[in-house]
Amino acid sequence: QVQLVESGGGLVQPGGSLRLSCAASGFAFSSYNMFWYRQAPGKQREFVAVISRGSSTNYVDSVKGRFTLSRDNAKNTVYLQMNSLKPEDTAVYYCNAQFPGSDYWGQGTQVTVSL
Repeated sequence: QVQLVESGGGLVQPGGSLRLSCAASGFAFSSYNMFWYRQAPGKQREFVAVISRGSSTNYVDSVKGRFTLSRDNAKNTVYLQMNSLKPEDTAVYYCNAQFPGSDYWGQGTQVTVSL
């Protein structure tokens, strides 16, 4: 059974940090490119970051220099370190695993950046 379980969300003040985790099971994790997307209220889901099978990363411009995506293939987990958080980072964050012919999603974790 394929599972992607996100954790680490919460309420944080502007300028603060959070680390999101996505624990995967039920598929060959190390072969998958792993993504984070986010969806703010009233907005479409948007790409945040990706880490390839070879651990190359790419980020949406709005988070470059603030967010860092990493993966631990031994633990089947990806981590999104989010620093210098801004109110506009408030959203539900979703983990996504992609491989040709396969596309898996987690249930999401809420991140709220507010005073």
